[in-house]
Amino acid sequence: MKTNQISVFIENRSGRVAKITTALGNAGINIRALSLADTSDFGILRLIVSDTAKAKETLKDHGFTVRVSEVIAVAIPDIPGALGNLLSLMGHSGLNVEYMYAFIEKNMDQAVIIFRFDDIDKAMDALIENDVTVIEESRLMTM
Repeated sequence: MKTNQISVFIENRSGRVAKITTALGNAGINIRALSLADTSDFGILRLIVSDTAKAKETLKDHGFTVRVSEVIAVAIPDIPGALGNLLSLMGHSGLNVEYMYAFIEKNMDQAVIIFRFDDIDKAMDALIENDVTVIEESRLMTM
Protein backbone atom coordinates (compact mmCIF):
# COMPACT_ATOMS: atom_id res chain seq x y z
CA MET A 1 0.00 0.00 0.00
CA LYS A 2 2.90 2.31 -0.66
CA THR A 3 2.43 5.23 -3.00
CA ASN A 4 4.84 6.54 -5.61
CA GLN A 5 5.88 10.15 -5.35
CA ILE A 6 7.78 12.29 -7.85
CA SER A 7 10.50 14.60 -6.51
CA VAL A 8 11.65 17.34 -8.86
CA PHE A 9 14.82 19.30 -8.13
CA ILE A 10 14.46 22.88 -9.32
CA GLU A 11 16.35 26.14 -9.24
CA ASN A 12 14.75 28.73 -7.00
CA ARG A 13 13.83 31.03 -9.91
CA SER A 14 10.63 32.67 -10.99
CA GLY A 15 8.46 30.51 -13.24
CA ARG A 16 10.04 27.11 -12.52
CA VAL A 17 7.03 25.66 -10.70
CA ALA A 18 4.73 27.06 -13.38
CA LYS A 19 6.81 25.30 -16.06
CA ILE A 20 6.50 21.98 -14.21
CA THR A 21 2.77 22.22 -13.54
CA THR A 22 2.06 23.42 -17.09
CA ALA A 23 4.07 20.56 -18.60
CA LEU A 24 2.18 18.04 -16.48
CA GLY A 25 -1.17 19.62 -17.33
CA ASN A 26 -0.39 19.60 -21.05
CA ALA A 27 0.46 15.90 -20.74
CA GLY A 28 -2.92 15.22 -19.12
CA ILE A 29 -1.44 14.42 -15.72
CA ASN A 30 -3.46 15.39 -12.66
CA ILE A 31 -1.66 16.57 -9.53
CA ARG A 32 -3.29 15.04 -6.44
CA ALA A 33 -0.96 16.47 -3.77
CA LEU A 34 2.20 18.55 -3.64
CA SER A 35 4.77 20.03 -1.34
CA LEU A 36 7.50 22.56 -2.08
CA ALA A 37 10.56 22.98 0.11
CA ASP A 38 13.22 25.47 -0.82
CA THR A 39 16.49 27.13 0.05
CA SER A 40 17.82 30.34 -1.43
CA ASP A 41 19.25 28.46 -4.44
CA PHE A 42 17.11 25.39 -5.12
CA GLY A 43 13.94 23.58 -4.17
CA ILE A 44 12.38 20.15 -4.10
CA LEU A 45 8.86 19.85 -5.43
CA ARG A 46 7.21 16.62 -4.28
CA LEU A 47 4.14 15.45 -6.17
CA ILE A 48 1.57 12.68 -6.06
CA VAL A 49 0.25 12.47 -9.62
CA SER A 50 -2.25 10.44 -11.63
CA ASP A 51 0.43 8.80 -13.81
CA THR A 52 3.87 8.61 -12.20
CA ALA A 53 5.72 7.05 -15.16
CA LYS A 54 4.32 9.56 -17.66
CA ALA A 55 5.05 12.47 -15.29
CA LYS A 56 8.65 11.34 -14.84
CA GLU A 57 9.14 11.05 -18.60
CA THR A 58 7.45 14.40 -19.28
CA LEU A 59 9.54 16.27 -16.74
CA LYS A 60 12.79 14.66 -17.86
CA ASP A 61 11.91 15.67 -21.44
CA HIS A 62 11.61 19.25 -20.14
CA GLY A 63 15.09 19.07 -18.60
CA PHE A 64 14.20 18.50 -14.96
CA THR A 65 15.97 16.13 -12.58
CA VAL A 66 13.30 13.73 -11.33
CA ARG A 67 13.30 10.92 -8.79
CA VAL A 68 10.54 8.49 -7.87
CA SER A 69 10.31 7.35 -4.25
CA GLU A 70 7.88 5.46 -2.08
CA VAL A 71 5.77 7.21 0.53
CA ILE A 72 2.81 6.18 2.67
CA ALA A 73 -0.53 7.97 2.66
CA VAL A 74 -2.67 7.63 5.76
CA ALA A 75 -6.07 8.96 6.74
CA ILE A 76 -6.67 10.34 10.19
CA PRO A 77 -9.70 12.05 11.69
CA ASP A 78 -9.78 15.77 10.95
CA ILE A 79 -9.86 16.68 14.65
CA PRO A 80 -7.42 18.38 17.03
CA GLY A 81 -4.77 16.00 18.36
CA ALA A 82 -5.11 13.29 15.71
CA LEU A 83 -1.77 14.06 14.06
CA GLY A 84 0.00 14.27 17.41
CA ASN A 85 -1.40 10.87 18.38
CA LEU A 86 -0.21 9.32 15.11
CA LEU A 87 3.26 10.85 15.40
CA SER A 88 3.56 9.66 19.01
CA LEU A 89 2.64 6.16 17.89
CA MET A 90 5.30 6.22 15.17
CA GLY A 91 7.88 7.62 17.60
CA HIS A 92 7.18 4.82 20.06
CA SER A 93 7.79 2.38 17.18
CA GLY A 94 11.27 3.87 16.76
CA LEU A 95 10.48 5.50 13.41
CA ASN A 96 11.71 8.84 12.18
CA VAL A 97 9.65 11.03 9.86
CA GLU A 98 11.91 12.37 7.11
CA TYR A 99 9.17 14.66 5.80
CA MET A 100 5.41 14.89 5.51
CA TYR A 101 2.69 16.96 3.92
CA ALA A 102 -1.09 16.90 4.14
CA PHE A 103 -4.39 17.71 2.49
CA ILE A 104 -8.04 17.43 3.47
CA GLU A 105 -10.24 14.83 1.84
CA LYS A 106 -13.12 16.30 -0.19
CA ASN A 107 -15.79 15.21 2.27
CA MET A 108 -13.81 17.04 4.98
CA ASP A 109 -14.03 14.40 7.68
CA GLN A 110 -10.47 13.14 7.28
CA ALA A 111 -7.04 14.59 6.78
CA VAL A 112 -4.66 12.72 4.50
CA ILE A 113 -1.01 12.79 5.47
CA ILE A 114 1.77 11.76 3.08
CA PHE A 115 4.79 10.42 5.00
CA ARG A 116 8.33 9.52 4.13
CA PHE A 117 9.84 7.44 6.95
CA ASP A 118 13.41 6.35 7.50
CA ASP A 119 12.23 2.71 7.33
CA ILE A 120 9.15 2.53 5.13
CA ASP A 121 8.52 -1.20 5.60
CA LYS A 122 8.72 -0.96 9.39
CA ALA A 123 6.42 2.08 9.24
CA MET A 124 3.89 0.18 7.14
CA ASP A 125 3.89 -2.68 9.66
CA ALA A 126 3.46 -0.28 12.61
CA LEU A 127 0.58 1.55 10.91
CA ILE A 128 -1.29 -1.64 10.05
CA GLU A 129 -0.60 -3.13 13.50
CA ASN A 130 -2.18 -0.07 15.09
CA ASP A 131 -5.23 0.02 12.80
CA VAL A 132 -4.22 3.27 11.08
CA THR A 133 -5.95 3.66 7.72
CA VAL A 134 -3.30 3.38 5.00
CA ILE A 135 -4.64 4.67 1.70
CA GLU A 136 -3.97 2.82 -1.51
CA GLU A 137 -2.53 4.81 -4.40
CA SER A 138 -5.60 4.17 -6.55
CA ARG A 139 -7.84 5.73 -3.88
CA LEU A 140 -5.64 8.83 -3.72
CA MET A 141 -6.46 9.45 -7.37
CA THR A 142 -10.19 9.72 -6.59
CA MET A 143 -10.02 11.97 -3.52
